[in-house]
Amino acid sequence: MCPVAEPTMDAPSKDRQYRPFDIEYQRIQAFEVIEYQRRSAHCEPMLQKTLIPISAALALTLASPVSAAECYADYKAKKDSPLRLHYGVVQLKGPCKKGPAKNEIASRIASDGWTLLNVLSVFGPDGLQQRKGNAGSFYLRF
Repeated sequence: MCPVAEPTMDAPSKDRQYRPFDIEYQRIQAFEVIEYQRRSAHCEPMLQKTLIPISAALALTLASPVSAAECYADYKAKKDSPLRLHYGVVQLKGPCKKGPAKNEIASRIASDGWTLLNVLSVFGPDGLQQRKGNAGSFYLRF
């Protein structure tokens, strides 16, 4: 923390006249000077170097979308001539909803010649283990 200078006041001047039984005193000089010093100049760059990155990180954290959480979908797909079917589990990169998941899965499995039949469900990481056995080699393959 930067040291902040405390206000200073000149020592009581000797030109004040105090009366023994009177509480008030009389000033001979018109003003007493009180100095306030501003924070030292070396503190301002330090504040900029620490507060700006911290506030930027906080803003990014608060602005992160809900879809950043882990999201998975299970699906059924087919391949023609000869007809083959498979059940698979895929991690979604887009929104964690069934509608957008259809487009994402269809485009990812099409690169290997598969056609999406349907998306069964969309779920979080807690549903992975129960689907792992059924998906076999198509578990998180695409």
